[in-house]
Amino acid sequence: MDICYKERFIKLLELFIQTRKDSLYICERLNDEDLQAQSMPDASPLKWHLAHTTWAFETFVLKPHSKNYQVFDSDFEYLFNSYYNAIGEQFPRAQRGLLTRPDRETVLKYRFHVDQAIINLIESMPEKAVNSDCYNLIQLSINHEQQHQELMLTDLKHLLFINPIYPAYRDIEHTSNCSPSEPVTFEAGLYTIGHENEAFYFDNEGPQHSYYLTGFKLDSHLVSNAEYMEFIQDGGYHDASHWLSEAWQKINADNIRQPYYWVKQGKQWCEYSLNGLQPLAPLHPVKHISYFEASAYASWKKKRLPTEQEWEVASRSNNPDLKQMFGQLWQWTSSSYNAYPGFKPNEGAVGEYNGKFMVNQYVLKGGSVVTPAGHIRPSYRNFFYPDARWQYTGIRLAH
Repeated sequence: MDICYKERFIKLLELFIQTRKDSLYICERLNDEDLQAQSMPDASPLKWHLAHTTWAFETFVLKPHSKNYQVFDSDFEYLFNSYYNAIGEQFPRAQRGLLTRPDRETVLKYRFHVDQAIINLIESMPEKAVNSDCYNLIQLSINHEQQHQELMLTDLKHLLFINPIYPAYRDIEHTSNCSPSEPVTFEAGLYTIGHENEAFYFDNEGPQHSYYLTGFKLDSHLVSNAEYMEFIQDGGYHDASHWLSEAWQKINADNIRQPYYWVKQGKQWCEYSLNGLQPLAPLHPVKHISYFEASAYASWKKKRLPTEQEWEVASRSNNPDLKQMFGQLWQWTSSSYNAYPGFKPNEGAVGEYNGKFMVNQYVLKGGSVVTPAGHIRPSYRNFFYPDARWQYTGIRLAH
């Protein structure tokens, strides 16, 4: 085998092994009860995440591409299928926490069974298999599991926060301090949007295309806790003029009056993190903010949220005045999540991965403190519903 191709297979194998280890590392300090519980319909038990990511390798890679592969348990196709209608029916998402069986030990055996089969498959792949359907599906499944690693941490945080003793997990939420924002100016022009043929990218990051932007300004820093506190103290949550109609109904129906994970103890504001309950740090960026809240804050500041195209262009500029663009918090944009010009979903069940969710959601950019490093790039498009608050989401304003 040519040395170039051999290195690619070695790197693929190493990335697969490391990714599978990383998921288990997240669960190392957790007991069976931690892995079993489901705190809300939008979250999933960590045990389910471990099994579902394994199911993806089995379903999309091994079943169609490994001739001698023996399915671990045929019932798992129903239990751990998330939303792939082309595969079959799925166990109800909101009831995943009721799946006490299979237990932790069985799920780990399932992972080992599939891991060995994937390793054998990669090691036996011929040179011509580089960029084949099988090779690309392994890459996709690795990146899929990495996405779930972020979800595992956000789902775990939501679960632990419900506990009134505010248990600590790990000290992993390290963000840099915000400074007073200064406007960074960008000229009008025709810009290229989308992936740049990276080693891997999701289908929704393309096709690459041209997009005309009028001149705009982007704030140099994220919005801080102290700045957001000013909005609260000025009655921001009680002034309907700043809120979208649906947002106003939502915050009043759910009695939302501060960011998620903020807790007031006596006269002191605290914030729950994966390291337990901590005093609120005024200069840290405000996080766990919904699109509704971000939009209301922008209105209060007489500014706006950037479009995803503006954010992407600014992030590619390497302007030294722009801080906290990547790896701090996912940043809301005003752009609805939809298809780029010329987008076509992949054939078969994997075509359901991104395309069918292009409705009623908004794009976020930049990655957070719990985002895998390989998923932090200008073209990456995260997306959530506008009322979502349990993800690591923050605010950067535009003019």
